[in-house]
Amino acid sequence: MWIVLMHGTVLTFPLLRYYEVVTPSGSLVVSSLKVRAYSLKTGDLEDEIDQPSGRGLFRHFGGEYVKSCRSGALLNPLKMAVDSPLSSQLGPPACERDAKALHFIEETTSHADSVQDRVLTEILIRNSQTEYLTRFKLNGATDRETFKSKLPIITYEDLQPEIHRIANGDRSAILSAHPISEFLTSSGTSAGERKLMPTIKEELDRRRLLYSLLMPVMNLYVPGLERGKGLYFLFVKSETRTPGGLLARPVLTSYYKSDHFKTRPYDPYNVYTSPNEAILCPDSFQSMYAQMLCGLLQRQQVLRVGAVFASGLLRAIRFLQLKWPQLTQDIETGALNPKLTDPSLREYMDKILKPNPELAECVRHECSKDNWEGIIARIWQNTKYLDVIVTGAMAQYIPTLDYYSGGLPLACTMYASSECYFGLNLNPMCKPSQVSYTIMPNMAYFEFLPHEPDSFGFPRDSPPKLVDLVDVEVGKEYELVITTYAGLYRYRVGDILRVTGFHNSAPQFHFVRRKNVLLSIDSDKTDEAELQKAVENASRLLREFNTSVVEYTSYADTRTIPGHYVIYWELLGKDSANSPTDEVLKQCCLAMEESLNSVYRQGRVADNSIGPLEIRVVKNGTFEELMDYAISRGASINQYKVPRCVNFTPIMELLDSRVVSSHFSPASPHWTPERRR
Repeated sequence: MWIVLMHGTVLTFPLLRYYEVVTPSGSLVVSSLKVRAYSLKTGDLEDEIDQPSGRGLFRHFGGEYVKSCRSGALLNPLKMAVDSPLSSQLGPPACERDAKALHFIEETTSHADSVQDRVLTEILIRNSQTEYLTRFKLNGATDRETFKSKLPIITYEDLQPEIHRIANGDRSAILSAHPISEFLTSSGTSAGERKLMPTIKEELDRRRLLYSLLMPVMNLYVPGLERGKGLYFLFVKSETRTPGGLLARPVLTSYYKSDHFKTRPYDPYNVYTSPNEAILCPDSFQSMYAQMLCGLLQRQQVLRVGAVFASGLLRAIRFLQLKWPQLTQDIETGALNPKLTDPSLREYMDKILKPNPELAECVRHECSKDNWEGIIARIWQNTKYLDVIVTGAMAQYIPTLDYYSGGLPLACTMYASSECYFGLNLNPMCKPSQVSYTIMPNMAYFEFLPHEPDSFGFPRDSPPKLVDLVDVEVGKEYELVITTYAGLYRYRVGDILRVTGFHNSAPQFHFVRRKNVLLSIDSDKTDEAELQKAVENASRLLREFNTSVVEYTSYADTRTIPGHYVIYWELLGKDSANSPTDEVLKQCCLAMEESLNSVYRQGRVADNSIGPLEIRVVKNGTFEELMDYAISRGASINQYKVPRCVNFTPIMELLDSRVVSSHFSPASPHWTPERRR
């Protein structure tokens, strides 16, 4: 139910009563909120309350929560369409629809703490009789203090017994009072294991709500997007079922296969070149081929190009490099490649594919050149930006994206995971290094565990005090902890975030890294962010050779004594006659070691517990083979991320079979005892 909420707005339900919300200031000022209930039959005022001071929109109404008499559902500001004649503080909206979305962002972030209080109350009320909450004896309490004092902070391993019961067919109210509709699988390369995240049907509404806010924000920065289309490479993965019959699939597969996506209403700001038939095709080759072909056929209409992750977009460009002869032949002749056998896909393509020799020659002319620098801008000449995630581990793709796009802006629009959708970037055209995501407080109940880089967890008998959403401090790092409508309570997501500021009362975060992606030989511990920084510093030595690191991974080689770090690099060189020498690559090894933490350098210099770092250069295309291997074992093409540390024997063998040269650090890095703490 969508409810328009303004000063004096009447909220009408089909039976018995209608409600009027009165805010003297004309905005959602919690301390002055008044709710009046009128008889629908007589029009008489039956009840009236003032909003209590303190936290919470829509507190008790005559001892009850305000309800729709028809359904008994809580009157839910999550599902409000907020209307306002005023321009948003974010900027002038492009249209009336955008004005509503931007005003919703302003109102929700302006009252972040009240929204958070209401979200937690709703979750605890609806799930009060679940086995999990009953176990901790909340006894119907919905206040934060009781919630935090009684419920532990948990990880996936803590929840596995309940997850297994649900997966095996137990349909009792274990975690959620609402039936678990399916499991969302986490990335196959995230923390090394495939996780099953429970979800409920209404979560699709929350995801759609967040998606609906993205383009109204983007329209503030890039005008005219309604006059063209987006070339997005989107894919589904074949789904599986648990022993109890529940679907288990990636969150994006779930969304793309839902009616929310398949039957979405026409929106001129969200028109894709890829048809549903191509996106939903389970065969990744046929899906990619059809999406690329559609993008080429409509190249003049393309205003933005994207994929979920930067790596996915680069995979599409690699596909074009390999398949452009067949694609241009299809365009020239108007006959579809016989390798595309999906019936619905062929039916759609037969309708739009007509002979176009002029377009075929244009694409052939660009793709047949040896130099592919700027190929995206050369083929899709009207492209205004790339829409891809380039934060966290994806940041290392930025130079390669710049190379293939000719330096087009990179837009990171939203922050989400299988566990929950979190927020959006209110300045999507900023530099990748400046990306900050504003947490939308209506998506879940959020807490933040102060992150101490040198800590090794905390004892269960003395857990740390978690910080509420509005109480985080700028400049500090936190681990994200969530409580969701679907039944995750005080769950550690594993993301480390740094607070960069606030939008109204909602904090903005820079994504730092995923936890526990480590290299370790002895007492040293190197995480993903440190490894990324070391690669970036070392790769600067390659610039004079017009060479960059396209992809990398690592492992701790303990077969040698002492053990040492091995870094696999795939390089992209623009001038084969001026490739980096062995000496240069040795200096890259040393530059990486100089960038690593003091514990590592102490092990190298003083303790002799770590051997010289090694860089192994692999053949071009090796990491594409690595991804193909991961997908063949069940990884999602949408969620695949190159593992930054590997230890699985078949992967090690694949990498080692592609090594073309090996280089070791020629000296010890700098270290002094004063850094020893």
